[in-house]
Amino acid sequence: MKTLTPAAQRVLDVAAELFYAKGIHAVGVDTIAAAAGVTKKTLYDRFGSKDELVGQYLAQRDKRWRAHVYEVVAGSPRTNPVRKPLLVFDALEEWLARESERGCGFVNAHAELPDKDHPGRRVIEAQKAWQLAYFRELVAGLRNPARLAESLYILLEGATVAESLGVVPGAVANAKRLARQLLEDAASTAPRR
Repeated sequence: MKTLTPAAQRVLDVAAELFYAKGIHAVGVDTIAAAAGVTKKTLYDRFGSKDELVGQYLAQRDKRWRAHVYEVVAGSPRTNPVRKPLLVFDALEEWLARESERGCGFVNAHAELPDKDHPGRRVIEAQKAWQLAYFRELVAGLRNPARLAESLYILLEGATVAESLGVVPGAVANAKRLARQLLEDAASTAPRR
């Protein structure tokens, strides 16, 4: 993402807040421009289109999520291969507690963007692929790392939805317990039959 002017950053910040809170299709460029204190011309000059603005909103959200995950994982003294992937669930708990009253911004956006060529869809797909790849990296030394990473990814995604909907209070903690069991099993020396 290129460096933005202060006005463009303000537009992006306002758009991010509105897109997440109200939905992408519910928020028009007039509303974003007015809330950011800029003209529509400024918005279009900086972003080209609403679609590009949506793509940049999602890219900024992805950058913030990745930085948060990396900070939590790197900031912990837990380097045990069973414990390290669990830190991603800790990162999710922190994130949901402070930023996500509407659940996963990427899943929400995906539901609104059926066109696979939309700039936002590319960001969403890359974000989800990164999350899975990061789990693969974290579990590389354990047994069946590809399957284990996929299971952890599914637990993380499901917990995000269940927790944010309020369907299962404590869903992330529950998913983390299940993840710990999977990780301990994958780290054990007993052969799997």
